[in-house]
Amino acid sequence: MPREFSRNQRLGNQVLRTLNELLRFETKDPRLKMVSLNSVDLSRDLSVARIHFIMLDPNGDPAPVQEGLERASGFLRSRLGSEIKIRHVPELRFAHDDSAAEAQRISSLIDAALDSETRNEKQ
Repeated sequence: MPREFSRNQRLGNQVLRTLNELLRFETKDPRLKMVSLNSVDLSRDLSVARIHFIMLDPNGDPAPVQEGLERASGFLRSRLGSEIKIRHVPELRFAHDDSAAEAQRISSLIDAALDSETRNEKQ
């Protein structure tokens, strides 16, 4: 019987959960207060973790947040190694996930289209 989740997925979920806790409780950088990590993609050999983050303010600039995450990556990696018992802690690479801002943009386009449609029906 095949396993329900691969080791890669289980480790990715554990890395994500641990990093979110570390960001919330142990980092002091003010740039990292309004950020949430939402997914982790681990390489096949588990040497690199590509971590996607979202900003709680979808209209904010992601550049300072990304810089703060990259600056804190050494600290996060060392704390991750002490929290998760694995032989090699993956290298952390961060990328902004702009799906929330894109969803907000699409929603506003739909609302605008519906508003113009109701105005045309009234005329």
